[in-house]
Amino acid sequence: MSKQSRLTAKEGESLLLTAGFQLLRTRGSHRIYERDDKKIIIPFHSGKILHPKVVKQILIAINTENR
Repeated sequence: MSKQSRLTAKEGESLLLTAGFQLLRTRGSHRIYERDDKKIIIPFHSGKILHPKVVKQILIAINTENR
């Protein structure tokens, strides 16, 4: 089993924006992105790496929308 890539919030955001997601709103340090009926929440904390579950949600959202 291969290790999952580590992403920062800015890298995750750029992946979502290039996949066609749009920033819906911001609440505190969390940004909510939406495309069609799929919503993704990314926590923006300075200098922190995203949790592997959040990275997995981002990758699944991008891959399912491109099929």
